[in-house]
Amino acid sequence: MSEPLPDPLPSPPKPARSFAGIAGIVAVATLLSKLVGLLRQQAIAAAFGVGVAADAYSYAYVIPGFLLILLGGINGPFHSAIVSVLSRRKDEDAAPLIETITTLVVGLLLVVTVLLVIFAAPLIDLCAPGLSQTEVGQQTRLIAIQQFRIMAPMAVLAGLIGIGFGTLNAADQYWLPSVSPLFSSVTVLIGLGILALQLGSTITAPEYALLGGVVLAWSTLAGALLQWLIQLPAQWQSGMGKLRLRFEFWRPGVKEIIRIMGPATFSSGMLQINVYTDLFFASTIPQAAAALGYANLLVQTPLGVISNLILVPLLPMLSRLADPQDWDELKRRIRQGLLLSALTMLPLSAIIIALAFPIVRVVYERYAFNQQASLVVTQVLIAYAVGMFFYLSRDVLVRVFYALGDGDTPFRISVVNIFLNALLDFLLVKSFGAAGLVMATVGVNAISMVWLLLLLARKINGLPWREWGIPLAQITLASLVAGIVCWGLRWNLEAGLGTEGMLVQLLQLAIAGGAGLLCFGLIASRLGLPEVDQLAGQIRQKFGR
Repeated sequence: MSEPLPDPLPSPPKPARSFAGIAGIVAVATLLSKLVGLLRQQAIAAAFGVGVAADAYSYAYVIPGFLLILLGGINGPFHSAIVSVLSRRKDEDAAPLIETITTLVVGLLLVVTVLLVIFAAPLIDLCAPGLSQTEVGQQTRLIAIQQFRIMAPMAVLAGLIGIGFGTLNAADQYWLPSVSPLFSSVTVLIGLGILALQLGSTITAPEYALLGGVVLAWSTLAGALLQWLIQLPAQWQSGMGKLRLRFEFWRPGVKEIIRIMGPATFSSGMLQINVYTDLFFASTIPQAAAALGYANLLVQTPLGVISNLILVPLLPMLSRLADPQDWDELKRRIRQGLLLSALTMLPLSAIIIALAFPIVRVVYERYAFNQQASLVVTQVLIAYAVGMFFYLSRDVLVRVFYALGDGDTPFRISVVNIFLNALLDFLLVKSFGAAGLVMATVGVNAISMVWLLLLLARKINGLPWREWGIPLAQITLASLVAGIVCWGLRWNLEAGLGTEGMLVQLLQLAIAGGAGLLCFGLIASRLGLPEVDQLAGQIRQKFGR
């Protein structure tokens, strides 16, 4: 039997409680933002389905969206660098430092914006060379170029949003930065509402695609602008600088921020190259880009919430166990992270795979998003669901290396993964279409997880493979049984109740999904794993009151 793990959340000192409180605020705000983001995606699906406008938007958003996530995201390089530097400096130094960094960043990103506008067409061709091969693809390309030029200023806004996140967190404000993506989603919803009100019955399909694509791009740009503007009053009230040009580039704090920001930006950017690779191959498949976006959101919504539940309390524990004399405890914590990932991701994956088609229908199928579109997205969703455990487990292991002060190993593996992902995309896309692109990503994540485990075993004097492997196999088997139960109930319910109607579909999802979870819970409770008790305790703590 495995040695019992210590209580995952022991009675912490006051700073730990403060951290837990911050994590709770961020988790709630993130969940709220993701739910509104899902509503936004539902509106896009209803308006455009997997048609030309949505497909074009998937390509046009690649670079602006990449910059928004990379530079403007929480835990992005701008955010991390500014929080790190400001936390070690006097309050009176904050305003001039932020104003100087803002001046420098805006100046550089304005140049980037101009270049994006000028080279919009070749950049779209680089991301999606297959669009020029068909008449529909050519229409998609023209709309994507127009959307790309409209959204190009998001490069500047991304930098400003990232700086705003960092300054507000340094001023102990966490709710507004975490919830601000909600405002961006709301703006897109308003834009789509205006589009619906303005449409007449005489508009043709190509005209609708062009008009819809333009509205989608402008509302996305307006959302990013609002996301930045909403932060400014709080930033000013906190004494974190104004909209003032300042050219004091010699300040030590400026150099320190740049020194942190540069490598972090490069390292984070490497992970996004796989997205470009997937879209490069997807451009030869009609509707593939839109299907990837719709399915990815369905997986990322629960995955993001669960990853916070596991990683937030685990990370500070790992960082305190880097000394070799603490490696036995470190190994127990690594096991804890991996088994918690398995206990959450594997049954969820099995249930999503069994119920993929009705899930897609309930979430997306209305107006322009028809049953054929649901079938396309379902195939991609199943492929994404297979890889959920590998995705989260890889993230756990990467953070173990960071806790050990080794950022080079994950970075080198991510570089190799770029070429491996491209190779697998090439091999799988011809046989499996858009789902093959996701299968390539799943394969890369699985290989990365195993690779990181092998290197970690060498780094910390071995790992208890048998002790970890047996419970992982048991959880996998329990998840498989839960998936089969879920699948069987779904087909019996469909035979008795039919498949049409929102209430019928929701009832089938609730009964089949609930039965699958109950089945897994009953089997898991008999395994005698301390992680099961820990997870049950955390769920009761979160939802039992």
